[in-house]
Amino acid sequence: MNKTKRKIFETSMKLFAEKGYYATSIEEITATVGVAKGTLYYHFQSKEEIFNFLTEEGMKLLKNSIEIKINKANSAQEKINAVILIQIKVLSKYPDFITILLSEIWGVEERNKIFRNYVFEYIKVIEGIIEEGIKNNEMKKCDPETIASRYIWINMFKFNI
Repeated sequence: MNKTKRKIFETSMKLFAEKGYYATSIEEITATVGVAKGTLYYHFQSKEEIFNFLTEEGMKLLKNSIEIKINKANSAQEKINAVILIQIKVLSKYPDFITILLSEIWGVEERNKIFRNYVFEYIKVIEGIIEEGIKNNEMKKCDPETIASRYIWINMFKFNI
């Protein structure tokens, strides 16, 4: 991510978290980022594209960081610990991301559906770790989907994330 896109990422994330998608304007984004509209439009065609970029990059950052750590872990418990640490680190660095996530997961618009898919993909990663733990007798038998879903929400709210 180049310097301008990173600045747009961090600044517009804060705006979207504070004001919401509809109340955030391109003019506010350009003023806050400190770039001309032309520069913004060079990188993004619309506010929707900026918002999609935020969600994609935020989830990519979280998932890639987790993937790197869990590939180094030897047990399901180590993987769960790695997921918790990465989730805390990423969401502590970008607390506005969780605000956007929680506000945009509901609704019927296309971006709401995309957001839900990102969350479900993330939950599937945790489910896989739990299934591995059950298979290797590291964890008690349970419904991995239920546990993974509860895990993600408990940890997000716990760190306010």
